[in-house]
This record gives sequence, structure tokens and C-alpha cells, in this order.
Amino acid sequence: MNRLQSKIAIITGGASGIGLAAVKKFLNEGATVIVWDVQTQTVEAIIKEQPDYQRRLQAMVVDVADLQAVQRAAEEVFKRFGRIDILINNAGITRDATLLKMTAEQWQQVIDVNLTGVFNCSKAVAPYMVQQQAGKIINTSSVVGLYGNFGQTNYVAAKSGVIGMTRVWARELGRKGITVNAVAPGFIATEMTQKVPPNILENIKEKTPLKRLGQPEDIANAYCFLASDEADFINGAVLSVDGGLIL
Repeated sequence: MNRLQSKIAIITGGASGIGLAAVKKFLNEGATVIVWDVQTQTVEAIIKEQPDYQRRLQAMVVDVADLQAVQRAAEEVFKRFGRIDILINNAGITRDATLLKMTAEQWQQVIDVNLTGVFNCSKAVAPYMVQQQAGKIINTSSVVGLYGNFGQTNYVAAKSGVIGMTRVWARELGRKGITVNAVAPGFIATEMTQKVPPNILENIKEKTPLKRLGQPEDIANAYCFLASDEADFINGAVLSVDGGLIL
């Protein structure tokens, strides 16, 4: 407990799934959390259920694909809190189709959110971290970004690109006191995987040594570790959290 005491953390896509689990984890660890998402009802519901979180939880409607909107949001967070310690680039979408069936729109939507969105948020937040000579940026990639997946050209391209950006930024920003790492989740029990046919999910479970899908909390725990002081000497790493699926 309190591993993130008094830290100011931005979590994108924090209104559902892995992001929401991360919000709860970070609050429990003492952080002040600002959620950037296109919808905020879930976060507002948390505040109503837990009034004591109101001081440490804020929801902002932000489209990560819009650089100007992201820059305005980052400026607002900095003005309010005087620092930004942690950025979790968690927001992501899927628009699955095989290459022969994928539309240009499906391609662009995923690239805009899952790849350009990570660039936009990091571009907006990094100057504040440089100013304070400290910060943690954690990017969400995927096991498919490492090994590919049928029917996900757009998603795999974006998640592979996130790994590349992570390694570049680790080199560029490390000398300024900022660490940049990535988490590569396996198949996690969220709304996103509910779209996967049940027989395929069962096959994935069978191939996973732990014989189950991951839970959002498994990824939130990885985020928390990389955001904590315990990970101060970890930089440019890609942490696979997949139950051993890739073995």
C-alpha cells in the first residue's frame, strides 16, 4: 500500500477494462489519478460510491487522437497539481478484419488511437516531466505486437510501433530522469476479448500454462510496479504479462 503516495498519474482509457482496474489500483496505492477518456460516467460513478476519492480522482473527456485536445488537458493537469509524475498510455480500440477485408477507415481508426494517441499523450506530458527532471511513462503494447495475430493488421502494427517508440523514448528521455517502459498484455478478460469467439478463447486458455485468461488487475499490478520507485532502474523494457502464452 501507498507505493504511489502523493504521485500525480494520468491514465488514458481509464473508464473501462484494464484502465479502470489501474485507476482503482493507483488510488489504493495513494496516487492522485486523472483519467483521460472519451466517456467519464464510470469514473464519476466511482466518486459517488467512494466520496473520499473525490479529492484524488478527476475525469476529463479527452480524445487521445487529438493532439491539441491532449495538450490542453496536460496543461490543465499541470496547472492544477504543479507536476505530472506518471503517464499510463492505456487507451486502445480494435477494428479487426483480415487484410483483404480491412477498410482504410478501420486501419486509420486503430492507428489514430493506439499509436498516434500514445505519441500525442507522451508529446504533451514529457515537457513537464523534463522540467521536473523525473517521471514514468508506461505504454500499453500487446502480446500480438510481439508475435502478430490473424485478422489484426492494424492493431498489431500499432502495438509493434508502441514498442519501438518505447525504446526510442527510453534512450531520449532517460538522461532527463524519465523512464519509459511498455507492458505487453496477453489475452485479458475485458469487453475487448468478449468479441472473440468462445472456442478461440478456450484454445487460448489451453495454450496458456496458467490455463486462464488474465484479469485486468494483473495488468494494473504491472503498471503499478513500473510506476513505483521499485522500478527506478528499469528503462526501455517490455514486460509481457500473458500467463506464459508466448513460451
